[in-house]
Amino acid sequence: MSDWIDVAPAAGFSGGLCRKVDIEGVSVAVFNVDGGFFALEDVCTHDGGELTGGRIEGEVIECPRHGARFNVKTGEVLAPPAYEPVPTLPVRVHEGIVQVRDDRWD
Repeated sequence: MSDWIDVAPAAGFSGGLCRKVDIEGVSVAVFNVDGGFFALEDVCTHDGGELTGGRIEGEVIECPRHGARFNVKTGEVLAPPAYEPVPTLPVRVHEGIVQVRDDRWD
């Protein structure tokens, strides 16, 4: 089972921001959407490019390379050219720190 990885203090992680963290070689994007925290693998399922650096609007991130759009809460594809969802990861706030973990191997 993977351990929880600290991302940032929740108090300093403003809404509409994205933070990037590496978990056992997997790049993960963590988002604050209206005070809720969500995490996706930082990869566009269209071509493997990073999602971080893309425009964030509400609960949607747009891939900066080709414009595919994804729901940051669910990983669901909202606009092509991507057709497969982005994997999500569990997030929690523990003792004031936003934490994420990769539980694919649990």
